[in-house]
Amino acid sequence: MPHHLELAAVSKSFKANKVLEDISLTADAGEIVVIFGPSGTGKTVLLRLIAGVEEPTTGKISIDDQDMADVAPEHRDVGMAFQNFALFPHLNAFENIASPLRARAQGDAQVKDGVARVARLLKIDHVLGHAPRQLSNGQKQRTALARALASSPKLLLLDDPLRNVDAKLRFEMRLELPRLLRQAKSTVLYVTQDYKEAMALADRIAVLAQGRFVQVASPEEIYRKPATVGVARLFGDPTINLAETTVGPDGAIDFAGEKVAIDKSYAALAGRPVTFGVRPEAVEMTKDKGTGLKAQVMAVTPLNERTVLLLQTSSGAELLASLPSSSAQIPRAESEVRITFNARGTHLFDRDTGATLGQGSRP
Repeated sequence: MPHHLELAAVSKSFKANKVLEDISLTADAGEIVVIFGPSGTGKTVLLRLIAGVEEPTTGKISIDDQDMADVAPEHRDVGMAFQNFALFPHLNAFENIASPLRARAQGDAQVKDGVARVARLLKIDHVLGHAPRQLSNGQKQRTALARALASSPKLLLLDDPLRNVDAKLRFEMRLELPRLLRQAKSTVLYVTQDYKEAMALADRIAVLAQGRFVQVASPEEIYRKPATVGVARLFGDPTINLAETTVGPDGAIDFAGEKVAIDKSYAALAGRPVTFGVRPEAVEMTKDKGTGLKAQVMAVTPLNERTVLLLQTSSGAELLASLPSSSAQIPRAESEVRITFNARGTHLFDRDTGATLGQGSRP
């Protein structure tokens, strides 16, 4: 059975520098939890605490309800793949991957089969005889990932394992890794700075910012109902459009000097200064000349299945729209259009704290 992991009010400081503060999280047996956040937020430190490489300053780490405070790293049944590879320089790729299997005293045939299985999946079977110095960074990264997966640990800690692979393989591995991780039958904590990777892999995403979790939820909820304006900015490409404004008595928004009806439920916040957010895919073209905002199309950028428009309203405000490339409504550059906002893709945030105040619901 995979491990159940629990972090209770965990903090970590290095002298006067507090890296993590009051971190609490559970990962159910067999769950894939992605730790997501910008560089420098403490993601790697958190994995090192769970692995036992570092000790928490305060708080408790439990695996299957057992306190890990006095349990050495080698006795935690944890597989690890960190950013710096940490390959044994005197062993070739095969023996690096085989090391956890040999530590469990498996026979030569079992070791050979175990290494071959993960090497094929990660497309490094052709370099198993190479020393680490002969491997590219991408091959080193995949060798470290293969070593972590080889022994099917009950708890798997992966620190941005696709960071150094090329774009094509990274895309392929986004599709392949969920199946690979399910096959490993491990509970997984996966660190990444790539929001697409987080959305593709996670059962739940834990967003880490300034040493704290600001939201822990499913990928869909993170995107559809961000807890803060900061979370909203981190998820989405192109990024969410934001504007500081005030809500009118009828729930309408003053957007760039023009009144825009969004959702009557926003009337509950009438008179309140807010940050208004609208996702690019919620910016819609309308042929009704009596509604919406006038805007000029400044640029049209096809991006595979989506086409991104840079728009400028008559008052000079710029915003991004994203339309299906197959849409018959894609305008030409320098043309004039009218736009409306689909309420389901709109958000209101507190202007001072950044906390969410509500989301539009009217289609």
